[in-house]
Amino acid sequence: MAKFYVQSGNLRTVVQAESSRKAAIWAVHEAMQQVLPVDDELSYSKSDRESTETGTVIMLTKRITISERGFDRADAMVMSTLEVMNQWNQMVSTLDRLEQMMHHAA
Repeated sequence: MAKFYVQSGNLRTVVQAESSRKAAIWAVHEAMQQVLPVDDELSYSKSDRESTETGTVIMLTKRITISERGFDRADAMVMSTLEVMNQWNQMVSTLDRLEQMMHHAA
């Protein structure tokens, strides 16, 4: 897996992923965890928890930039934050449906 530098607003994170799109979705997942925890098993690092507890809130802008070379690159791929959030929402909805199906089957 490749390493991607993902940024939007005050979010700057390094993600290992199969593609830039998947890296962007994971970065949105990190941002959304502060307001909508999806899974307690997916733990944040101690510093991530402390920054949220001290009032540092991740704020995204209209665009997410993704690069394999570093932050603030002019050649970075740019994606719409709304588009990535929609993809993240579809993923979370699918996982929720699968979890419900597993509970009903058990």
